[in-house]
Amino acid sequence: MSTLATAGLVALGAAVGAPLRYWLWRRWDAPGRPVGTLVANTAGSLLLGVLSGLALGGHLLALLGTGLAGALTTWSTLALQTHGLGRRAGSAYVTTTLVLALGACAVGFVAGSWLA
Repeated sequence: MSTLATAGLVALGAAVGAPLRYWLWRRWDAPGRPVGTLVANTAGSLLLGVLSGLALGGHLLALLGTGLAGALTTWSTLALQTHGLGRRAGSAYVTTTLVLALGACAVGFVAGSWLA
């Protein structure tokens, strides 16, 4: 498959991941309570862990990993929300996000390896 076709798969996955992230943000985020973003980042990390555990590559990884999970997760929103929370709450939010996202990725990797 050509590079252009692979880019199309990434765009297709992102067309699902980005609206899902937006929905989570609108559904659960509130000033000082960025729950939707936390859920999106944790879920995307779980998905990437599963895909890695399954040892997926090529087109499926482009569609589901780079496209879907990449558009679902968000570093820029995490940074902006952290800044808006202030020093103490922002530090707690970053720590919580990292622990949950890395933990979800590890659980996903083990589950994906087991399924493979």
